Amino acid sequence: MKTWLVVGLGLLLLAGFGTWTVAQKLIPASAQAAALDPEQERLATRFLDLLDAGGYEDALAMGTPKIQQGLSNGKLRQAWEGVPATVGKRTSRGQPRGEIIDGQSVVSSRLQFGALALDARVVFDAKNAISGFWIVPASDVPTATAKKTDASHRERELSIGVRRIALPATLTLPKGDGPFPAVILVHGSGPHDRDETIGPNKPFLDLADGLADHGIAVLRYEKRTKAHPDAFANGTFTVDDETVNDALAAVALLRTQDDIDARHIFVAGHSLGALMAPRIGQRDPAIAGLILLAAPASKLEDIVVRQTRYLARLQRQSDAEIDKALAAIELQRQAVKHLADNVAPGTSLLLGLPASYWRDLNGYDPIATARLIKQPMLILQGGRDYQVTPADEFSQWRTAFATNPRVELIEYPTLGHAFMPGGDPPGPKDYLLPADVDGKVIDDIAAWIKSGTSDSQ
Repeated sequence: MKTWLVVGLGLLLLAGFGTWTVAQKLIPASAQAAALDPEQERLATRFLDLLDAGGYEDALAMGTPKIQQGLSNGKLRQAWEGVPATVGKRTSRGQPRGEIIDGQSVVSSRLQFGALALDARVVFDAKNAISGFWIVPASDVPTATAKKTDASHRERELSIGVRRIALPATLTLPKGDGPFPAVILVHGSGPHDRDETIGPNKPFLDLADGLADHGIAVLRYEKRTKAHPDAFANGTFTVDDETVNDALAAVALLRTQDDIDARHIFVAGHSLGALMAPRIGQRDPAIAGLILLAAPASKLEDIVVRQTRYLARLQRQSDAEIDKALAAIELQRQAVKHLADNVAPGTSLLLGLPASYWRDLNGYDPIATARLIKQPMLILQGGRDYQVTPADEFSQWRTAFATNPRVELIEYPTLGHAFMPGGDPPGPKDYLLPADVDGKVIDDIAAWIKSGTSDSQ
């Protein structure tokens, strides 16, 4: 049985990295309504009452040994008190309701922070011990993105791969007969759906709708970690298994579609997808071009530490508190950088990812790979992105390619990691506000693709 630890509004790495880690996820798992068990209601209410009263040790005592170990040394207090420090004072706590998530009993209560709504999810095992605690975007917050009418464009359901390991996919097509240039959207890290849903927002759906209005087809698909999480249960996967192989399969699938111009298939990667876009282009040189949205350039382990420090400062923690909290992460960062040939079973590595994954990333340099490939690239960056920052990441791309005629770089000063409006200062609460991908971003991508298709005709 799966054990969940506290989530809070902590590390949201690369728009959701944390699929395999136990304490770093913002995207809520889907919930099914269920009858509210009276005893679980009582226990969940007491647990939240204790948190409100500062009784963190008593609250921890209600949990399983694993959750007690995972949330000791002030971690539960940091998570609970860090939420209002990040999103503002809480105005109310709603009545408990019963839910089932991944087969486990959950009691959820709505936490209202001004205009922002979050759900506190208390998870119970078969003996009614608390086995997990999540604070996630409210499950019924409406999306800001309205579905467009069929008159604007049309959709076709496809499948990437074969039989039980296939990935459900949607091809959005413009009006007309084609053949159309096309873009494949490659997710950031985490178990994303085809819309890259985060909180109330759906950035990949925005891109698909917007680009179709410009006469460009878009393929988006369920990420393998979302559609087939059991495929990663053996703990020996790589970033190719998570991201690259499926993107290449999606390109191959599009080339079989009669209404797609096979000469003009582009790959647009977001965050982790942008990081791996040069490798995708290298593996398939016939890809027409690469679009990198919020592309990391540094090592992932360094980004984790930098982002964790930023979020701690956002919560107004002292330097001493931050250094103490980062001590364990720093040890894990060094372990990742100096992986032995044979890592002992149970060794704690950053983000809970296996040694095979980190070795794959350790041997990959996105900028060096991008220099080797011949495809044109469009590199886009939000000026208020606190996860993949302009100063630390985009600056490296600009230094490497500012004078390269096959590369265009654009920065949007007021946009965040998802290319929606970013806060001042930016933070996790930005993801909870309904918004759309900025129209200028969509226009720029469309113009760049059209310039590429016209050059080759």
